[in-house]
Amino acid sequence: MSSTPLTLNLGDGSISFSFSAPAARELKAAIDQLMLSLKAVAAKSTPGSGKVSPQPPLEYRYTGEVFLEVFCNPNIWPTPFAAKVLLTVRNLSIRLTTEAELTRIIEDINQYLEQVA
Repeated sequence: MSSTPLTLNLGDGSISFSFSAPAARELKAAIDQLMLSLKAVAAKSTPGSGKVSPQPPLEYRYTGEVFLEVFCNPNIWPTPFAAKVLLTVRNLSIRLTTEAELTRIIEDINQYLEQVA
């Protein structure tokens, strides 16, 4: 387990918790796949491009000192920049569920990976 906490900046504050570098890389890969899905939806939403095929949602789960769940349905966002994710962070004594901007979460994960590299 990494001693560097992951800090996720939210709309009205932030949350920091223990997170491992391998888990961060796995989350980054899942978000990279989500970005491809969001771009596919955005490209097919232009007029005359045909019917949009539904894209699979991001459903990432991590269990360590805390439980982290990240969910996003790419089919409801017009662009990757507008997308938000539903975050749940919990342990035995606290549970936080909130919505966060996808672009901000990407920045936070990239910054964390630079710190632990």
